[in-house]
Amino acid sequence: MTFEQTNTQDLAPKADEILDVTQTLVQQHGYHGFSFRDVAKSVGIKSASVHYHFPTKELLGAALARRYTDATLAHLGDPSDLNKDPDVLIGSFVAVFRGVLENDGLMCLCGMLGAETRTLPEQVAVESRRFFERTSAWLATVLKRRDVGISAQQAEAQALRIIATLEGSMIVSRAMNDLKVFDRIAANLDP
Repeated sequence: MTFEQTNTQDLAPKADEILDVTQTLVQQHGYHGFSFRDVAKSVGIKSASVHYHFPTKELLGAALARRYTDATLAHLGDPSDLNKDPDVLIGSFVAVFRGVLENDGLMCLCGMLGAETRTLPEQVAVESRRFFERTSAWLATVLKRRDVGISAQQAEAQALRIIATLEGSMIVSRAMNDLKVFDRIAANLDP
């Protein structure tokens, strides 16, 4: 089975549960910090059952990163929606990162994967990169709407700076065990 055949929207409930558990494990320990046995134990199934849904760890990791990206973008909505104020959309973008940190005490899934890119299997690295490409494009669209005079390149650079700042502020906030650190950094983003 290839990754293209693994459509997370059509997965059985058990596969969704496997993805949920794996997401938490990756957000806590990174891609290399879990095994199929860890996932199986948390879900309450045999390791072979995890392999039934995701034959390899690479397919599991790629499906997980794709699902995370798609869910993030679905939550954010259409960046071109003229009924939504660009500043409100930017606030929603920041809130996505803050929510992961505040509600779960975890890191952004693709931020964790991004830190491991050089040692990730190709499909997982591609899907992790896709998160940054798609979210930065989303944010650049919003920034371009807000500041009509900036070029596409300026909007893209600004979007990448904001994402890097948010990812970094999650690390620092988590290391200092203080959500207010994230808030202070985010308040000074000056997008």
